[in-house]
Amino acid sequence: MTTATLAQQPLAAPQATTDPTKLQSKNVPDMQTFSIEKLYMTRQIGDSTWSPDGKQVAFITNISGRHNLWVVPATGGWPTQLTVSDQRQAQPAWSPDGTWIAYISDHDGDEQWDIFLVSPKTGDVVNVTMSPESAEVDPAWSPDGRKLAYATKPKTGSSYEIELMDVATRHVDHLTKNTPKELSNQHPIFSRDGKFIVYTQSHATGKDSNVFLIDLASGQSTNLTPHDGRHNFEAADISPDGRSVLITSDAHNGYDNVGLLDIATKKIDWLTDEKWEVHAGSFAPDGKSLTWTANIDGTTGIYSYDIGSRHADALPIARGVNDLGGDPSAYTRDGSKLLCYHNGANAPNDLWVYEVASKQAQQITHALVGGLRSADMVEPYLVHYPSRDGKWTISAFAYVPNNIQPNGKFPAIIYIHGGPAAQSEDAFTRIVQYMVNQGYLVIAPNYRGSTGYGKEFTDANMGDGGGQELNDVLDAAEWIKKSPFVDPKKLIVMGGSYGGYLTMMAVTKAPDMWAAGVAIVPFVNWFTEIEHEDPQLREYDLATMGDPVKNKALYEDRSPINFVDKIKAPLLLLAGGNDPRCPAEEAQQVADAVKKHGGVAQLKIYPDEGHGFARVSNQIDAYQKVSDFLKVHVPSPGCGCSVYE
Repeated sequence: MTTATLAQQPLAAPQATTDPTKLQSKNVPDMQTFSIEKLYMTRQIGDSTWSPDGKQVAFITNISGRHNLWVVPATGGWPTQLTVSDQRQAQPAWSPDGTWIAYISDHDGDEQWDIFLVSPKTGDVVNVTMSPESAEVDPAWSPDGRKLAYATKPKTGSSYEIELMDVATRHVDHLTKNTPKELSNQHPIFSRDGKFIVYTQSHATGKDSNVFLIDLASGQSTNLTPHDGRHNFEAADISPDGRSVLITSDAHNGYDNVGLLDIATKKIDWLTDEKWEVHAGSFAPDGKSLTWTANIDGTTGIYSYDIGSRHADALPIARGVNDLGGDPSAYTRDGSKLLCYHNGANAPNDLWVYEVASKQAQQITHALVGGLRSADMVEPYLVHYPSRDGKWTISAFAYVPNNIQPNGKFPAIIYIHGGPAAQSEDAFTRIVQYMVNQGYLVIAPNYRGSTGYGKEFTDANMGDGGGQELNDVLDAAEWIKKSPFVDPKKLIVMGGSYGGYLTMMAVTKAPDMWAAGVAIVPFVNWFTEIEHEDPQLREYDLATMGDPVKNKALYEDRSPINFVDKIKAPLLLLAGGNDPRCPAEEAQQVADAVKKHGGVAQLKIYPDEGHGFARVSNQIDAYQKVSDFLKVHVPSPGCGCSVYE
């Protein structure tokens, strides 16, 4: 592998606050008090795709209360709803001939996705896979628009395979077969001439992956990234001349960086040499430039890279969490425009169109509605604190309500992200902004196991789920309670998915610390979780925690259900009835056990939801329950409200 790096200086790290006594409350005149209903009517803007002529953008949004497909002019304007469904949709991909838009949709959150086609002219919809016992995802069009490649997995299986469908005849070729259960194939990408497909094959741990090329004429598959040890190699795009693959990999220096993988020699030309998280985007149609994104301590920028001069420029988009849109590319066919997203603490995710020649960006969707003002939102402090074992600096985002006094009377929420391979970022989070508006401080830690800080940090919780990562969460509470605003007796722990699991670990392992706990779609028992969850996730958990028989003592110690008798804080549990990741039985068993021991546990299961809540009506109901629960058990003196408002 060859190495060539950028001439410019490494990306600079933002300044972080380390002293909780330095936190301040901003004075905002005539500040609005939010309602849950108003905040959750703010639109969510999801996956997107260019029309072939570059004049329109199709995207997923919940304007109607459901995540459906809409179309908006590339110059902005009022969007038009293209699909009308009670079920959520995702991953739109406009066919090269403009005839169809492919997308995926499941049933009540069960993640058994089918691929649908919708005519952008008539709105006619057809289900082309019709397979309730399997999931099909990642639809990708062949350059002639005649075939669809996608990844598919049976409900009872753990491995995704790559298939190729002739759209007219529905004939399917199985491009990969008999993939070992601990491996899975994803994200097929066509070469510009349609002769081969590149895809990524990942290990269940998420710690090791390879890029494969499959020749469509012969069916022969070749590993382009053979390597020793555990490293991730992920394909993002194929160059227009078909000679190289744009990849993201941690093999260069232990951090995600961008490289050009030469198909003939299998050598990599590294384009970045960062110790942050840099993700590859796509080639410009002329092959002379390409894009990537760089996540620097939870804030992400978009970069355009000139291959000839080996120089990168940041796109002039406001600070926040910015990302590339479009499928299969952020570029229009003529390369004149880039589709991207801007998301910030005070601005929900929106689509923007960037003009390459003028270097100007125009917002084309408008998520913030209902009279909400960005000025009333709270922008967080980036904070750092040392881990108690001295191995890491833990990064977090701390939110201080506007217009409050440092009188030591306010509650604080430790808000734990899921994953665990995920990250709390400088992004718009509805429930965080609502609770801060009501007078609750919030701190969102990126505990060990989080992404964004290199391979070693992400791997640091392997075989230790609920162990040292829990200490990182508890130390976030210790940090924020030293703020002059916080009452140490009013600490709340709250999280979803794996964050819900860590919430339950916190209230059982450190029961005296908490005034309340809120666990959203959690799991609480490693044994029953592995028994009932989706087979692919089961492989991930087994690879992470080891064999449940050999590691029985570890499984028992890290299962909160075994320590329910220690809980002192009142609990609120929310779950989805069709959740394949953290089945509702997980929340049910802990609610029953808490009540059996005389504790307080409120439980709500939403029968038409899965892992999280997609329907706006359910989002409003769920987070109103969170608000009411906390205002009863841990009221804030600064919210100026009551449970009856």
